[in-house]
Amino acid sequence: MFKRFISLQWKAFFRSASFGKSVGIKIFMAFMGLYLLASLAILGGTLYFILRKLAPTEGPMWVLSQFLIYWVLAELFFRYFMQKLPVMDIKPLLINNIKRAKIVNYILGKSIFSGFNLLTLVTFVPFAIVLLIKGYPAVNVSVWLLAMLAMALCANFLNFLINKNDIALGVIIALLVLFWGLEYFGIISITNLFGPIFHALYAYPLTVLIPLGVLLALYFLNFNHLKKILYLDGALKGKAKEAKASDLTWTRRFGEMAPFLQLDLKLIWRNKRTKTQVWISLLFVFYGLIFYTQEIYANMVGIHVFLGIFMTGIFLANFGQFIPAWDSAYYGMMMSQNIPLRKYLESKALLITVSVVAMFFLTIPYIYFGWKVFAVNTACAIYNLGINIPVILYFGSFNKKRIELDQSPFGNMQGTSAVQFLVMLPVLGAPILLFSILNWLVSFEAAISSLVGLGILGYAFKNKLLDFVTQQYANKKHVMLQGFRQKNG
Repeated sequence: MFKRFISLQWKAFFRSASFGKSVGIKIFMAFMGLYLLASLAILGGTLYFILRKLAPTEGPMWVLSQFLIYWVLAELFFRYFMQKLPVMDIKPLLINNIKRAKIVNYILGKSIFSGFNLLTLVTFVPFAIVLLIKGYPAVNVSVWLLAMLAMALCANFLNFLINKNDIALGVIIALLVLFWGLEYFGIISITNLFGPIFHALYAYPLTVLIPLGVLLALYFLNFNHLKKILYLDGALKGKAKEAKASDLTWTRRFGEMAPFLQLDLKLIWRNKRTKTQVWISLLFVFYGLIFYTQEIYANMVGIHVFLGIFMTGIFLANFGQFIPAWDSAYYGMMMSQNIPLRKYLESKALLITVSVVAMFFLTIPYIYFGWKVFAVNTACAIYNLGINIPVILYFGSFNKKRIELDQSPFGNMQGTSAVQFLVMLPVLGAPILLFSILNWLVSFEAAISSLVGLGILGYAFKNKLLDFVTQQYANKKHVMLQGFRQKNG
């Protein structure tokens, strides 16, 4: 029966109407996946020597065990957003003489071969091989590797139970932040607390029964849960949602742009993909902590400019690069009405402007790391307002792929084309290159002044720039409309 299920899914994949479309994107994603696996394999092969260098007086297994708690939490966080339940088209099977238990076992069994489980294997198998070469006990290393695989599969099945549960996501993020904070400020040593627990999986082989037992329990929990809801009139039916109205009368003060702002705000708040962009933007405010707390990046001004552009313009990049594809479902209707295209684009620019200003205020606490950090963030925010907003809107005129807003935002490449990758060159590359050259040839103050000056200049000529962008949208109007009509593109 398993062979039959695999055959059905294989045929469904190649006979799909969307097969053959966006082949370039699929190839690119496959390449990135292979690149990630290769990077992890190299990390695993060199991890022994890295740990030796970091802690010469301690054993590599003990040092690694201290940080495995972060690996587990990070893996759960990554899986929550990226991993999907490997379901198939179940409804036709339910009306046939196929036991539900077989369907559920197939779904769960298939998830074991998920690419996400390879992350643990390609990292720790090379590490285990190096340990064996260095003379570590074969039994202990083999059992430890089995325990790591069991924990990866535990994360796999646990993710199915907590998937799309906002409370579970909050707990994972809270634990990551709490553990990092306790460790960073020296309140409690999380590494010393969890280190002995994970090291026991290597030192005492019988402890492998614990993750194996948890894995078995999670499998049966998932089995019973899926079996209970596997009915045509059960959880597989579409969910009825109550529409929620919002009071957006305050937008009327923006005159002719008000209807567009209302549409954008409702679109952002009512759809999975757009709402997620907001939360991701807020989460990336903490991105600077990864770099500002490391002395190695203290004098790398290029990194500081990258952070400034990225943190203050994260919503600009995430949301702006898909304008007007967000409205692809009804873009044709809008363009058939007597709607001024210029006002439509002005409303997008205003929304992004508000986001840049808001993100800049959220980055002000980074002044703790020095006035230069604050100066760079300020200059980058001004550059985003004056230059990057019209740039992102201009590149939006090349978008012609439809976006289904009710689809999951993670691992979803709808609306993605070469434009999304090319736009990062002027948005991120240009200010970093300009700042780095002037900082090297002239001075830090001159480099800051150049970003501020360009931002002010762009803002001063925003009407001219918007006129140019509006004309570009008018020229590309019919190409975009034709592209947006094609579903599954």
